[in-house]
Amino acid sequence: MGSGIPGSSPSDPARVAAYDASATVVALLAGRQALHSGATPVALVAVALTAVAWLGFLAVAHRRVRRLGVARPEPLAPRGALTAALCTVAFAAFAAAMLF
Repeated sequence: MGSGIPGSSPSDPARVAAYDASATVVALLAGRQALHSGATPVALVAVALTAVAWLGFLAVAHRRVRRLGVARPEPLAPRGALTAALCTVAFAAFAAAMLF
């Protein structure tokens, strides 16, 4: 089972950056979808919540890349893993809410 990035390992900064780029695309598409029918108060709240989730994911990814810069990086802390998982679930929930 590969990471989708040739030659990468779970502790490779390129892999973390790829997940960060995916989160950025998700956040931008969610913002675009929310504002597609106009800047209503509900749409603005959806964009704000998506931005908060994206910033949380970005913060976790940034800390992880900095910690991967050593020869023997520490494993991802449970708090960081939980934050990344919650941001991912939030993206999915916001997407589902925008569809209905």
